[in-house]
Amino acid sequence: MSTLPTEKLEGMDVWLYHGQIFIPNTDAAGAVGSKFLIGLRDRKRITGTKCSTCNQVYVPARSICKDCLGQLDEWVEVNTRGTLMTYTVCNVENPIQPMEAPIIYGIVQLDGADTGLVHILGEVDPEELRIGMRVQAVFKDEREASILDIKYFKPLA
Repeated sequence: MSTLPTEKLEGMDVWLYHGQIFIPNTDAAGAVGSKFLIGLRDRKRITGTKCSTCNQVYVPARSICKDCLGQLDEWVEVNTRGTLMTYTVCNVENPIQPMEAPIIYGIVQLDGADTGLVHILGEVDPEELRIGMRVQAVFKDEREASILDIKYFKPLA
Protein backbone atom coordinates (compact mmCIF):
# COMPACT_ATOMS: atom_id res chain seq x y z
CA MET A 1 0.00 0.00 0.00
CA SER A 2 1.24 3.46 -0.87
CA THR A 3 2.08 6.00 1.81
CA LEU A 4 0.74 8.74 -0.44
CA PRO A 5 -2.84 9.88 0.20
CA THR A 6 -3.73 9.11 -3.43
CA GLU A 7 -2.30 6.91 -6.14
CA LYS A 8 -3.18 6.19 -9.76
CA LEU A 9 -3.65 2.56 -10.72
CA GLU A 10 -1.21 1.61 -13.45
CA GLY A 11 -2.75 1.49 -16.91
CA MET A 12 -6.16 2.66 -15.70
CA ASP A 13 -7.93 5.97 -15.30
CA VAL A 14 -8.62 5.14 -11.63
CA TRP A 15 -7.35 6.94 -8.54
CA LEU A 16 -7.33 5.45 -5.05
CA TYR A 17 -7.66 7.58 -1.94
CA HIS A 18 -6.11 6.03 1.16
CA GLY A 19 -7.75 7.14 4.36
CA GLN A 20 -11.16 8.07 5.64
CA ILE A 21 -13.48 10.77 4.42
CA PHE A 22 -16.04 12.15 6.86
CA ILE A 23 -19.30 12.72 5.04
CA PRO A 24 -21.99 13.94 7.41
CA ASN A 25 -25.53 13.39 6.20
CA THR A 26 -29.03 13.81 7.41
CA ASP A 27 -32.28 12.43 6.10
CA ALA A 28 -35.44 14.45 5.76
CA ALA A 29 -38.58 12.71 7.00
CA GLY A 30 -40.81 14.51 4.51
CA ALA A 31 -44.27 15.90 5.23
CA VAL A 32 -45.92 12.59 6.17
CA GLY A 33 -42.98 11.27 8.18
CA SER A 34 -42.61 14.60 9.99
CA LYS A 35 -46.26 14.61 11.06
CA PHE A 36 -45.86 11.03 12.35
CA LEU A 37 -42.69 11.92 14.32
CA ILE A 38 -44.14 15.17 15.71
CA GLY A 39 -47.08 13.15 17.07
CA LEU A 40 -44.63 10.91 18.91
CA ARG A 41 -42.72 13.88 20.28
CA ASP A 42 -45.55 16.20 21.29
CA ARG A 43 -48.35 13.85 22.32
CA LYS A 44 -46.84 10.37 22.75
CA ARG A 45 -49.34 9.28 20.09
CA ILE A 46 -48.77 6.79 17.31
CA THR A 47 -50.59 7.70 14.15
CA GLY A 48 -50.97 6.14 10.75
CA THR A 49 -52.56 6.89 7.45
CA LYS A 50 -55.66 5.09 6.19
CA CYS A 51 -56.54 4.27 2.59
CA SER A 52 -60.10 5.33 1.83
CA THR A 53 -60.32 2.67 -0.91
CA CYS A 54 -58.68 -0.37 0.72
CA ASN A 55 -59.22 0.63 4.38
CA GLN A 56 -55.59 -0.36 5.12
CA VAL A 57 -54.00 1.55 8.02
CA TYR A 58 -50.26 2.08 7.59
CA VAL A 59 -47.97 2.55 10.60
CA PRO A 60 -45.61 4.23 10.25
CA ALA A 61 -47.61 6.60 8.12
CA ARG A 62 -47.00 6.77 4.39
CA SER A 63 -48.42 8.88 1.58
CA ILE A 64 -49.35 6.23 -1.03
CA CYS A 65 -51.22 2.93 -0.59
CA LYS A 66 -49.02 0.02 -1.64
CA ASP A 67 -52.02 -1.98 -2.89
CA CYS A 68 -54.15 0.48 -4.89
CA LEU A 69 -51.63 3.36 -5.17
CA GLY A 70 -54.24 5.72 -3.75
CA GLN A 71 -53.30 8.92 -1.95
CA LEU A 72 -53.33 8.47 1.84
CA ASP A 73 -54.55 11.67 3.45
CA GLU A 74 -56.69 10.37 6.31
CA TRP A 75 -54.81 10.27 9.61
CA VAL A 76 -55.85 7.86 12.36
CA GLU A 77 -54.50 7.29 15.85
CA VAL A 78 -53.66 3.69 16.68
CA ASN A 79 -53.13 2.05 20.04
CA THR A 80 -49.72 1.99 21.72
CA ARG A 81 -50.30 -1.72 22.35
CA GLY A 82 -49.90 -4.42 19.77
CA THR A 83 -48.82 -7.94 18.86
CA LEU A 84 -45.28 -9.13 18.21
CA MET A 85 -45.27 -10.59 14.68
CA THR A 86 -41.60 -11.64 14.58
CA TYR A 87 -38.25 -10.74 16.15
CA THR A 88 -34.50 -11.19 15.97
CA VAL A 89 -31.77 -10.96 18.60
CA CYS A 90 -28.54 -9.17 17.68
CA ASN A 91 -25.62 -10.16 19.93
CA VAL A 92 -22.95 -8.17 18.09
CA GLU A 93 -21.90 -4.76 19.40
CA ASN A 94 -22.35 -1.97 16.88
CA PRO A 95 -21.85 1.74 17.61
CA ILE A 96 -24.90 2.74 15.54
CA GLN A 97 -27.28 0.65 17.64
CA PRO A 98 -29.17 2.69 20.23
CA MET A 99 -28.46 0.13 23.01
CA GLU A 100 -25.80 -2.33 24.07
CA ALA A 101 -25.99 -5.90 22.77
CA PRO A 102 -27.90 -8.04 22.96
CA ILE A 103 -30.49 -5.86 21.25
CA ILE A 104 -33.82 -7.30 20.20
CA TYR A 105 -35.61 -5.99 17.14
CA GLY A 106 -39.22 -6.89 16.49
CA ILE A 107 -42.04 -6.18 14.13
CA VAL A 108 -45.07 -5.03 16.09
CA GLN A 109 -48.55 -4.78 14.61
CA LEU A 110 -50.24 -2.14 16.71
CA ASP A 111 -53.94 -2.45 17.50
CA GLY A 112 -55.73 -0.49 14.78
CA ALA A 113 -52.94 -0.91 12.20
CA ASP A 114 -52.68 -3.34 9.30
CA THR A 115 -48.91 -3.15 8.94
CA GLY A 116 -45.99 -3.86 11.24
CA LEU A 117 -43.65 -1.34 12.83
CA VAL A 118 -40.01 -2.39 13.19
CA HIS A 119 -38.67 -1.38 16.58
CA ILE A 120 -36.66 -2.39 19.63
CA LEU A 121 -37.99 -4.71 22.33
CA GLY A 122 -37.02 -4.08 25.95
CA GLU A 123 -37.65 -5.29 29.49
CA VAL A 124 -37.71 -8.88 28.21
CA ASP A 125 -35.32 -11.82 28.31
CA PRO A 126 -34.70 -13.13 24.78
CA GLU A 127 -35.61 -16.62 26.04
CA GLU A 128 -39.10 -15.39 27.00
CA LEU A 129 -39.94 -13.94 23.59
CA ARG A 130 -42.66 -15.54 21.53
CA ILE A 131 -44.47 -14.59 18.37
CA GLY A 132 -47.96 -13.40 19.21
CA MET A 133 -47.03 -11.90 22.59
CA ARG A 134 -48.68 -8.61 23.47
CA VAL A 135 -46.45 -5.56 23.86
CA GLN A 136 -46.76 -1.90 24.87
CA ALA A 137 -44.80 1.15 23.69
CA VAL A 138 -42.55 2.83 26.26
CA PHE A 139 -41.81 6.48 25.44
CA LYS A 140 -38.74 8.47 26.41
CA ASP A 141 -39.24 11.33 28.85
CA GLU A 142 -37.38 13.76 26.61
CA ARG A 143 -38.45 13.39 23.00
CA GLU A 144 -37.07 14.99 19.84
CA ALA A 145 -39.31 13.88 16.94
CA SER A 146 -37.40 10.66 16.25
CA ILE A 147 -38.59 7.08 15.90
CA LEU A 148 -36.43 6.51 18.99
CA ASP A 149 -38.89 8.67 20.98
CA ILE A 150 -40.45 5.24 21.42
CA LYS A 151 -37.72 3.86 23.67
CA TYR A 152 -38.84 0.27 23.07
CA PHE A 153 -41.83 -2.05 23.27
CA LYS A 154 -42.15 -4.13 26.44
CA PRO A 155 -44.28 -7.20 27.09
CA LEU A 156 -47.68 -6.64 28.68
CA ALA A 157 -48.07 -8.33 32.03
